[in-house]
Amino acid sequence: MSKNENSLDLIVASDLYSRYSDLLSLTKNSLLLVDLDGKIIQELIPAPNFCRYICQKEESFVCEDYKKHIKDGENGCFICKRGLNNVLMPIKKKEEIVAYITGLQAYSKDTEGERSNGLLSLLAEKKKLSFETVAKMHSELLVVENEKCEVHKQLCSYLSKNISRELEKSEEENTEHRLEQSIEREILKKKINDLEAKNNSLTVNPHFLFNTLNCIARMAYFEHASKTEELIYCLSDLLRYNLQKGESLHTIGTELDNIEKYLYIQKARLRERLEYEIDVPEHIKTCRVPNMILQPIVENAILHGISKKRDGGFIKIYGESDHQKIIIFVADNGNGFPKDVLKKLQSKEKAVGELGFRITDNRIKQYFGDEYGLNIVKSDFSGSTVSITIPSKFMMR
Repeated sequence: MSKNENSLDLIVASDLYSRYSDLLSLTKNSLLLVDLDGKIIQELIPAPNFCRYICQKEESFVCEDYKKHIKDGENGCFICKRGLNNVLMPIKKKEEIVAYITGLQAYSKDTEGERSNGLLSLLAEKKKLSFETVAKMHSELLVVENEKCEVHKQLCSYLSKNISRELEKSEEENTEHRLEQSIEREILKKKINDLEAKNNSLTVNPHFLFNTLNCIARMAYFEHASKTEELIYCLSDLLRYNLQKGESLHTIGTELDNIEKYLYIQKARLRERLEYEIDVPEHIKTCRVPNMILQPIVENAILHGISKKRDGGFIKIYGESDHQKIIIFVADNGNGFPKDVLKKLQSKEKAVGELGFRITDNRIKQYFGDEYGLNIVKSDFSGSTVSITIPSKFMMR
Protein backbone atom coordinates (compact mmCIF):
# COMPACT_ATOMS: atom_id res chain seq x y z
CA MET A 1 0.00 0.00 0.00
CA SER A 2 1.39 3.42 -1.03
CA LYS A 3 1.89 6.26 1.43
CA ASN A 4 -0.92 8.27 -0.18
CA GLU A 5 -3.34 5.32 -0.09
CA ASN A 6 -2.57 4.80 3.59
CA SER A 7 -3.26 8.50 4.29
CA LEU A 8 -6.56 8.37 2.39
CA ASP A 9 -7.59 5.29 4.33
CA LEU A 10 -6.94 7.18 7.56
CA ILE A 11 -9.06 10.11 6.34
CA VAL A 12 -12.02 7.96 5.30
CA ALA A 13 -11.79 5.81 8.44
CA SER A 14 -12.02 8.95 10.58
CA ASP A 15 -15.73 9.35 9.69
CA LEU A 16 -15.53 12.89 8.36
CA TYR A 17 -19.25 13.35 7.92
CA SER A 18 -20.09 12.61 11.56
CA ARG A 19 -17.36 14.85 12.91
CA TYR A 20 -18.18 17.80 10.67
CA SER A 21 -21.92 17.29 10.25
CA ASP A 22 -22.75 20.53 12.08
CA LEU A 23 -20.85 22.54 9.46
CA LEU A 24 -21.93 20.44 6.49
CA SER A 25 -25.57 20.94 7.39
CA LEU A 26 -25.15 24.69 6.84
CA THR A 27 -24.46 24.47 3.08
CA LYS A 28 -26.26 22.91 0.13
CA ASN A 29 -23.30 23.12 -2.24
CA SER A 30 -21.20 20.11 -3.15
CA LEU A 31 -18.22 19.04 -1.07
CA LEU A 32 -16.07 16.07 -2.12
CA LEU A 33 -12.90 14.33 -1.04
CA VAL A 34 -10.81 13.32 -4.07
CA ASP A 35 -7.40 11.73 -4.57
CA LEU A 36 -4.57 12.99 -6.77
CA ASP A 37 -5.99 11.16 -9.81
CA GLY A 38 -9.33 12.92 -9.42
CA LYS A 39 -11.09 9.85 -8.06
CA ILE A 40 -13.95 10.69 -5.70
CA ILE A 41 -13.12 9.01 -2.38
CA GLN A 42 -16.04 10.36 -0.39
CA GLU A 43 -19.04 12.57 -1.19
CA LEU A 44 -19.69 14.65 1.90
CA ILE A 45 -22.29 16.64 -0.07
CA PRO A 46 -23.07 15.16 -3.53
CA ALA A 47 -22.18 16.94 -6.75
CA PRO A 48 -25.03 18.31 -8.93
CA ASN A 49 -26.49 15.84 -11.42
CA PHE A 50 -25.33 18.05 -14.31
CA CYS A 51 -21.70 17.73 -13.19
CA ARG A 52 -22.08 14.05 -12.33
CA TYR A 53 -23.72 12.86 -15.54
CA ILE A 54 -22.72 15.47 -18.11
CA CYS A 55 -19.32 16.94 -17.21
CA GLN A 56 -17.68 13.88 -15.60
CA LYS A 57 -16.47 11.23 -18.04
CA GLU A 58 -16.74 8.66 -15.28
CA GLU A 59 -19.14 8.92 -12.36
CA SER A 60 -16.43 8.04 -9.82
CA PHE A 61 -14.01 10.73 -11.07
CA VAL A 62 -14.26 14.53 -11.09
CA CYS A 63 -14.44 16.39 -14.43
CA GLU A 64 -11.45 17.09 -16.67
CA ASP A 65 -11.22 20.73 -15.50
CA TYR A 66 -10.71 19.53 -11.93
CA LYS A 67 -8.19 16.88 -13.03
CA LYS A 68 -6.10 19.52 -14.82
CA HIS A 69 -5.98 21.79 -11.78
CA ILE A 70 -5.10 18.83 -9.56
CA LYS A 71 -2.35 17.71 -11.95
CA ASP A 72 -0.89 21.23 -12.01
CA GLY A 73 -0.88 21.31 -8.20
CA GLU A 74 -3.20 24.34 -8.11
CA ASN A 75 -5.59 25.31 -5.35
CA GLY A 76 -8.17 27.97 -4.53
CA CYS A 77 -11.10 28.93 -6.76
CA PHE A 78 -11.57 28.53 -10.50
CA ILE A 79 -14.38 28.77 -13.03
CA CYS A 80 -14.88 25.71 -15.25
CA LYS A 81 -15.70 25.82 -18.97
CA ARG A 82 -19.43 25.67 -18.14
CA GLY A 83 -19.16 28.86 -16.07
CA LEU A 84 -19.50 27.13 -12.69
CA ASN A 85 -17.53 28.30 -9.64
CA ASN A 86 -15.37 25.59 -8.08
CA VAL A 87 -13.15 25.26 -5.02
CA LEU A 88 -10.02 23.13 -4.72
CA MET A 89 -8.17 22.90 -1.39
CA PRO A 90 -5.22 20.55 -0.75
CA ILE A 91 -4.89 18.08 2.12
CA LYS A 92 -1.23 17.77 3.05
CA LYS A 93 0.89 15.44 5.12
CA LYS A 94 4.35 16.85 5.91
CA GLU A 95 3.96 19.45 3.13
CA GLU A 96 3.13 16.78 0.54
CA ILE A 97 -0.33 16.91 -1.04
CA VAL A 98 -2.16 13.59 -0.56
CA ALA A 99 -5.75 14.56 -1.49
CA TYR A 100 -8.09 17.49 -2.14
CA ILE A 101 -11.31 18.90 -0.76
CA THR A 102 -13.38 20.15 -3.71
CA GLY A 103 -16.80 21.68 -4.02
CA LEU A 104 -19.39 24.40 -4.76
CA GLN A 105 -20.07 23.65 -8.50
CA ALA A 106 -22.57 26.51 -8.77
CA TYR A 107 -23.04 29.78 -10.63
CA SER A 108 -22.29 33.01 -8.81
CA LYS A 109 -24.02 36.32 -9.46
CA ASP A 110 -21.01 37.22 -11.65
CA THR A 111 -21.12 34.02 -13.72
CA GLU A 112 -24.91 33.59 -13.92
CA GLY A 113 -24.71 35.09 -17.41
CA GLU A 114 -22.84 31.94 -18.49
CA ARG A 115 -26.05 30.00 -17.96
CA SER A 116 -26.60 29.57 -21.71
CA ASN A 117 -28.44 26.55 -23.07
CA GLY A 118 -27.09 26.75 -26.59
CA LEU A 119 -24.95 23.64 -26.21
CA LEU A 120 -27.47 21.53 -24.30
CA SER A 121 -28.71 19.70 -27.40
CA LEU A 122 -25.10 18.83 -28.33
CA LEU A 123 -24.43 17.60 -24.80
CA ALA A 124 -27.62 15.53 -24.87
CA GLU A 125 -26.60 13.91 -28.15
CA LYS A 126 -23.07 13.26 -26.91
CA LYS A 127 -24.28 11.65 -23.68
CA LYS A 128 -27.16 9.82 -25.43
CA LEU A 129 -29.71 11.46 -23.16
CA SER A 130 -32.92 13.29 -24.00
CA PHE A 131 -32.70 17.07 -24.33
CA GLU A 132 -35.33 17.47 -21.62
CA THR A 133 -33.24 15.40 -19.18
CA VAL A 134 -30.11 17.48 -19.80
CA ALA A 135 -32.07 20.74 -19.62
CA LYS A 136 -33.66 19.72 -16.32
CA MET A 137 -30.27 18.87 -14.79
CA HIS A 138 -28.90 22.19 -16.05
CA SER A 139 -31.85 24.09 -14.56
CA GLU A 140 -31.12 22.53 -11.13
CA LEU A 141 -27.68 24.17 -10.90
CA LEU A 142 -27.65 26.70 -8.09
CA VAL A 143 -26.88 30.40 -8.28
CA VAL A 144 -25.28 31.63 -5.06
CA GLU A 145 -24.22 35.04 -3.80
CA ASN A 146 -20.56 35.96 -4.18
CA GLU A 147 -20.29 36.19 -0.40
CA LYS A 148 -21.51 32.61 -0.08
CA CYS A 149 -18.87 31.47 -2.60
CA GLU A 150 -16.24 32.97 -0.32
CA VAL A 151 -17.75 31.33 2.76
CA HIS A 152 -17.79 27.93 1.00
CA LYS A 153 -14.13 28.45 0.10
CA GLN A 154 -13.38 29.09 3.78
CA LEU A 155 -15.32 25.96 4.72
CA CYS A 156 -13.26 23.85 2.27
CA SER A 157 -10.06 25.50 3.52
CA TYR A 158 -10.99 24.79 7.13
CA LEU A 159 -11.68 21.12 6.39
CA SER A 160 -8.52 20.61 4.36
CA LYS A 161 -6.29 22.27 6.98
CA ASN A 162 -7.94 20.44 9.84
CA ILE A 163 -7.62 17.05 8.13
CA SER A 164 -4.00 17.87 7.31
CA ARG A 165 -3.32 18.55 10.99
CA GLU A 166 -4.99 15.32 12.00
CA LEU A 167 -2.81 13.36 9.59
CA GLU A 168 0.34 14.88 11.06
CA LYS A 169 -0.43 15.00 14.73
CA SER A 170 0.60 12.37 17.21
CA GLU A 171 -1.75 10.52 19.58
CA GLU A 172 -1.23 13.25 22.14
CA GLU A 173 -3.19 16.19 20.74
CA ASN A 174 -1.85 19.66 21.04
CA THR A 175 -4.19 21.72 23.23
CA GLU A 176 -3.27 24.93 21.44
CA HIS A 177 -4.24 23.41 18.09
CA ARG A 178 -7.57 22.27 19.46
CA LEU A 179 -8.35 25.78 20.71
CA GLU A 180 -7.35 27.32 17.36
CA GLN A 181 -9.56 24.83 15.48
CA SER A 182 -12.47 25.55 17.78
CA ILE A 183 -12.16 29.33 17.25
CA GLU A 184 -11.91 28.92 13.46
CA ARG A 185 -14.92 26.65 13.50
CA GLU A 186 -17.06 29.07 15.51
CA ILE A 187 -16.08 32.02 13.28
CA LEU A 188 -17.01 30.06 10.15
CA LYS A 189 -20.31 28.88 11.65
CA LYS A 190 -21.15 32.46 12.62
CA LYS A 191 -20.47 33.71 9.07
CA ILE A 192 -22.71 31.05 7.55
CA ASN A 193 -25.43 31.60 10.13
CA ASP A 194 -25.29 35.36 9.55
CA LEU A 195 -25.77 34.81 5.82
CA GLU A 196 -28.67 32.44 6.40
CA ALA A 197 -30.25 34.87 8.84
CA LYS A 198 -29.91 37.74 6.36
CA ASN A 199 -31.54 35.70 3.60
CA ASN A 200 -34.34 34.39 5.78
CA SER A 201 -35.00 37.34 8.08
CA LEU A 202 -38.28 38.17 6.37
CA THR A 203 -39.37 34.61 5.74
CA VAL A 204 -42.38 33.05 7.45
CA ASN A 205 -42.46 29.28 7.77
CA PRO A 206 -44.57 28.15 4.78
CA HIS A 207 -46.06 25.24 6.72
CA PHE A 208 -47.38 27.71 9.28
CA LEU A 209 -48.94 29.79 6.49
CA PHE A 210 -50.62 26.82 4.81
CA ASN A 211 -51.86 25.36 8.07
CA THR A 212 -53.27 28.73 9.13
CA LEU A 213 -54.98 29.30 5.78
CA ASN A 214 -56.50 25.82 5.83
CA CYS A 215 -57.71 26.38 9.39
CA ILE A 216 -59.39 29.63 8.34
CA ALA A 217 -60.92 27.88 5.33
CA ARG A 218 -62.43 25.19 7.57
CA MET A 219 -63.87 27.91 9.82
CA ALA A 220 -65.39 29.57 6.75
CA TYR A 221 -66.92 26.22 5.77
CA PHE A 222 -68.60 25.76 9.14
CA GLU A 223 -69.83 29.34 8.97
CA HIS A 224 -71.29 28.60 5.49
CA ALA A 225 -69.07 31.22 3.86
CA SER A 226 -68.36 29.16 0.75
CA LYS A 227 -66.96 32.07 -1.26
CA THR A 228 -64.47 32.90 1.49
CA GLU A 229 -63.51 29.23 1.81
CA GLU A 230 -62.81 28.97 -1.92
CA LEU A 231 -60.73 32.15 -1.94
CA ILE A 232 -58.61 30.93 0.95
CA TYR A 233 -57.92 27.58 -0.72
CA CYS A 234 -57.01 29.41 -3.94
CA LEU A 235 -54.59 31.64 -2.02
CA SER A 236 -53.07 28.61 -0.25
CA ASP A 237 -52.50 26.83 -3.58
CA LEU A 238 -51.07 30.02 -5.08
CA LEU A 239 -48.56 30.45 -2.25
CA ARG A 240 -47.55 26.80 -2.39
CA TYR A 241 -46.92 27.04 -6.13
CA ASN A 242 -44.94 30.26 -5.71
CA LEU A 243 -42.63 28.56 -3.20
CA GLN A 244 -41.73 25.72 -5.52
CA LYS A 245 -38.23 25.68 -6.95
CA GLY A 246 -37.79 28.63 -9.31
CA GLU A 247 -36.18 26.70 -12.14
CA SER A 248 -38.23 23.51 -11.91
CA LEU A 249 -40.11 22.49 -15.03
CA HIS A 250 -43.89 22.59 -15.02
CA THR A 251 -46.42 22.19 -17.81
CA ILE A 252 -48.14 25.24 -19.24
CA GLY A 253 -51.35 23.57 -18.07
CA THR A 254 -50.10 23.76 -14.48
CA GLU A 255 -49.10 27.40 -15.01
CA LEU A 256 -52.58 28.18 -16.33
CA ASP A 257 -54.24 26.46 -13.35
CA ASN A 258 -52.13 28.64 -11.07
CA ILE A 259 -52.88 31.86 -12.96
CA GLU A 260 -56.60 31.05 -13.01
CA LYS A 261 -56.55 30.94 -9.20
CA TYR A 262 -54.72 34.26 -9.17
CA LEU A 263 -57.33 35.81 -11.49
CA TYR A 264 -60.13 34.33 -9.38
CA ILE A 265 -58.75 36.15 -6.33
CA GLN A 266 -58.34 39.40 -8.28
CA LYS A 267 -61.88 39.02 -9.60
CA ALA A 268 -63.16 38.84 -6.01
CA ARG A 269 -61.31 42.10 -5.31
CA LEU A 270 -62.23 44.01 -8.48
CA ARG A 271 -65.66 42.37 -8.94
CA GLU A 272 -67.37 43.45 -12.18
CA ARG A 273 -64.35 45.60 -13.12
CA LEU A 274 -62.43 42.47 -14.15
CA GLU A 275 -63.38 39.80 -16.67
CA TYR A 276 -61.01 37.18 -18.03
CA GLU A 277 -60.80 34.28 -20.44
CA ILE A 278 -58.22 31.52 -20.87
CA ASP A 279 -58.21 29.87 -24.30
CA VAL A 280 -55.08 27.76 -24.82
CA PRO A 281 -55.16 24.59 -26.98
CA GLU A 282 -54.76 21.34 -25.08
CA HIS A 283 -51.64 20.25 -26.99
CA ILE A 284 -49.86 23.45 -25.91
CA LYS A 285 -50.68 22.79 -22.25
CA THR A 286 -48.32 19.81 -22.26
CA CYS A 287 -45.30 22.01 -22.98
CA ARG A 288 -42.91 22.33 -20.02
CA VAL A 289 -41.59 25.67 -18.81
CA PRO A 290 -40.00 27.17 -15.66
CA ASN A 291 -42.68 28.08 -13.14
CA MET A 292 -44.09 31.57 -12.57
CA ILE A 293 -43.57 32.91 -16.12
CA LEU A 294 -47.21 33.96 -16.57
CA GLN A 295 -48.01 35.70 -13.30
CA PRO A 296 -45.73 38.78 -13.74
CA ILE A 297 -47.33 39.43 -17.14
CA VAL A 298 -50.88 39.08 -15.85
CA GLU A 299 -50.00 41.27 -12.84
CA ASN A 300 -48.77 43.96 -15.24
CA ALA A 301 -52.02 43.70 -17.24
CA ILE A 302 -54.05 44.32 -14.09
CA LEU A 303 -51.72 47.02 -12.71
CA HIS A 304 -51.27 49.08 -15.90
CA GLY A 305 -54.36 48.07 -17.81
CA ILE A 306 -57.40 47.13 -15.77
CA SER A 307 -57.10 48.71 -12.31
CA LYS A 308 -56.53 52.23 -13.67
CA LYS A 309 -59.71 52.20 -15.80
CA ARG A 310 -62.84 53.37 -14.08
CA ASP A 311 -64.93 50.64 -15.75
CA GLY A 312 -62.21 47.99 -15.52
CA GLY A 313 -61.53 45.71 -18.45
CA PHE A 314 -60.90 42.28 -19.92
CA ILE A 315 -57.86 39.99 -19.91
CA LYS A 316 -57.49 37.15 -22.40
CA ILE A 317 -54.78 34.47 -22.35
CA TYR A 318 -54.48 32.49 -25.57
CA GLY A 319 -51.84 30.53 -27.46
CA GLU A 320 -50.65 29.32 -30.85
CA SER A 321 -47.87 27.02 -32.05
CA ASP A 322 -46.03 25.63 -35.04
CA HIS A 323 -43.31 23.00 -35.37
CA GLN A 324 -40.65 25.40 -34.04
CA LYS A 325 -42.19 27.55 -31.35
CA ILE A 326 -45.10 28.13 -29.00
CA ILE A 327 -46.40 31.63 -28.28
CA ILE A 328 -48.64 32.47 -25.33
CA PHE A 329 -50.35 35.88 -25.48
CA VAL A 330 -51.63 37.92 -22.54
CA ALA A 331 -53.90 40.66 -23.90
CA ASP A 332 -55.96 43.33 -22.15
CA ASN A 333 -58.14 46.24 -23.22
CA GLY A 334 -56.77 48.60 -20.60
CA ASN A 335 -54.75 51.80 -20.89
CA GLY A 336 -51.47 50.22 -21.96
CA PHE A 337 -48.07 50.63 -20.32
CA PRO A 338 -47.19 54.16 -19.16
CA LYS A 339 -44.99 55.76 -21.84
CA ASP A 340 -41.93 56.06 -19.60
CA VAL A 341 -42.16 52.41 -18.53
CA LEU A 342 -42.72 51.22 -22.11
CA LYS A 343 -39.73 53.23 -23.34
CA LYS A 344 -37.44 51.76 -20.71
CA LEU A 345 -38.62 48.20 -21.37
CA GLN A 346 -38.14 48.54 -25.11
CA SER A 347 -34.68 50.11 -24.67
CA LYS A 348 -33.67 47.40 -22.16
CA GLU A 349 -33.15 49.99 -19.42
CA LYS A 350 -34.02 49.17 -15.84
CA ALA A 351 -37.64 50.16 -15.35
CA VAL A 352 -38.72 50.74 -11.76
CA GLY A 353 -41.69 48.50 -10.99
CA GLU A 354 -41.00 46.18 -13.97
CA LEU A 355 -38.45 43.96 -12.24
CA GLY A 356 -40.73 40.90 -12.49
CA PHE A 357 -41.17 41.47 -16.23
CA ARG A 358 -37.43 41.72 -16.81
CA ILE A 359 -36.53 38.75 -14.59
CA THR A 360 -39.07 36.56 -16.38
CA ASP A 361 -37.65 37.53 -19.78
CA ASN A 362 -34.10 36.73 -18.56
CA ARG A 363 -35.19 33.39 -17.10
CA ILE A 364 -36.72 32.29 -20.40
CA LYS A 365 -33.67 33.42 -22.38
CA GLN A 366 -31.28 31.68 -19.98
CA TYR A 367 -33.24 28.46 -20.22
CA PHE A 368 -34.17 28.35 -23.93
CA GLY A 369 -31.86 30.84 -25.67
CA ASP A 370 -31.78 34.51 -26.67
CA GLU A 371 -34.31 34.07 -29.48
CA TYR A 372 -37.03 33.30 -26.92
CA GLY A 373 -38.60 35.37 -24.16
CA LEU A 374 -41.09 38.20 -23.70
CA ASN A 375 -42.15 40.76 -26.27
CA ILE A 376 -44.53 43.72 -26.05
CA VAL A 377 -46.59 43.13 -29.18
CA LYS A 378 -48.85 46.14 -28.63
CA SER A 379 -49.35 48.85 -26.04
CA ASP A 380 -51.57 51.86 -26.68
CA PHE A 381 -54.82 53.48 -25.51
CA SER A 382 -56.75 50.38 -26.65
CA GLY A 383 -54.78 47.98 -24.46
CA SER A 384 -51.63 45.86 -24.33
CA THR A 385 -50.58 42.49 -25.67
CA VAL A 386 -47.48 40.71 -24.36
CA SER A 387 -46.20 37.47 -25.91
CA ILE A 388 -44.18 34.66 -24.32
CA THR A 389 -42.23 32.61 -26.89
CA ILE A 390 -40.68 29.21 -26.10
CA PRO A 391 -39.48 26.31 -28.29
CA SER A 392 -42.08 23.70 -29.20
CA LYS A 393 -39.53 20.90 -28.72
CA PHE A 394 -40.30 21.09 -25.00
CA MET A 395 -43.78 19.71 -25.68
CA MET A 396 -44.36 16.32 -24.06
CA ARG A 397 -45.10 13.49 -26.49
